Amino acid sequence: MLKYDQNGLIPVIVQDHVTSEVLMAAWANAEAVELMKSTGYTHFWSRSRKKLWKKGEESGHFQRIVSIQTDCDNDTLLVRAEQTGAACHTGSASCFNEVIFGNIDGTSAIIPALKRVLRDRLENPVPESYTCKLFGNENKMCKKIVEEAGEFTLAVKDGDEKEMAWELSDLIYHTMVAIERTGLPMDKVFEKLSERRK
Repeated sequence: MLKYDQNGLIPVIVQDHVTSEVLMAAWANAEAVELMKSTGYTHFWSRSRKKLWKKGEESGHFQRIVSIQTDCDNDTLLVRAEQTGAACHTGSASCFNEVIFGNIDGTSAIIPALKRVLRDRLENPVPESYTCKLFGNENKMCKKIVEEAGEFTLAVKDGDEKEMAWELSDLIYHTMVAIERTGLPMDKVFEKLSERRK
């Protein structure tokens, strides 16, 4: 049983189902939760407008639900969703953009940011872009993955942490280029990874 607050609401955190980037936070009442489960799209309760709303009903930026989880107290929901367009009303991919403490450079926040850059390079080619050159040369793109994998392996063998970080970042980048170029659905990859969870 979900636990709603004194106003009959429960907080909902929405994450991108592929990158786990937090897209937004909102509130839902029992009716909105049932609508999410019955339609497969996010619905919320607007505290300011005092009404139900479906994400994307005006902007067209819908959120197709992949999963809904509750926390250990049953008083918060985590929704993993496939986002169409921008999640934030400002036009940003996520509502969480402003850093008010610390630094996100050493976090996985780079993955969705880099994914967006790669998608933009694919859709809006820039001639001098290294990424675009890889997109345009499949042989070079594939060879770079093999090359970087080998260099990472040698760095592991040498036990050189700095070199491992450098080479693994190269391997991740070049692999992400190939993923974007081929359109490989990452949910299929995650399904295969789930089979290896033993």
